Amino acid sequence: MIDNDSLYKGRRILLVEDEESLAKGLLYNLKEEGYVASWARDGRQAIEFFESESFDLIILDIMLPYRDGFEIAQHIREKSPRMPILMLTAKTGIQDRVKGLEIGADDYLTKPFHLRELLLRIEGMLKRKSWYKSIEGDAAIYRFGDNEINFGTMTGHTGKREIQLTLQEARLLKYLIEHKNTVVSRKELLEEVWNISFEIETRTVDNFIVRLRKYFEPDPAKPVYFKSVRSVGYMFTG
Repeated sequence: MIDNDSLYKGRRILLVEDEESLAKGLLYNLKEEGYVASWARDGRQAIEFFESESFDLIILDIMLPYRDGFEIAQHIREKSPRMPILMLTAKTGIQDRVKGLEIGADDYLTKPFHLRELLLRIEGMLKRKSWYKSIEGDAAIYRFGDNEINFGTMTGHTGKREIQLTLQEARLLKYLIEHKNTVVSRKELLEEVWNISFEIETRTVDNFIVRLRKYFEPDPAKPVYFKSVRSVGYMFTG
């Protein structure tokens, strides 16, 4: 188990899950880890919790009564671009995972999952949120091509279009820019940007690169800034 004396003890987590037995088990273990956890049983209740209380992270199932996880994630992203969102998806729901990431989820776990993996994902996401606080007062602007990134406001501009970046998109961009013209492996990105082990199966890195290409490449099908290096990883050349 993760050390209860971790820096993240006392952080507030909203669990949105309609499967009662799973939710109660997760609530128990989250509280054992030192988190303050609340439980929303459906989409409507999730919105009520989010609007009335303050949270550091949200664990969000997709299949929910009243309002599904996609609607909730979209609502949260409009109100709070920096809120970490971990989506729970069915093992066969590949399109659900992609859609969730496109809407603004920071990561996903497929059911069934191991408790240890969930706790590691949570700790990694909270580390990333803390990372943003360290650059919050830094309005550093980076430009490449017709694009401009403002890390102080977490916004991107390409032509006349403004993009509100999520916390994870900003963190990935910052890492790639800091390693410009250097090939970085998926392993490195998972460990340094997502703070999770490479052994954990995930296509999150690839999905996020696809998103960055849609935002900033003149032709996403023929990338010039976010290049793939076959069997190795990616290289930023902006």
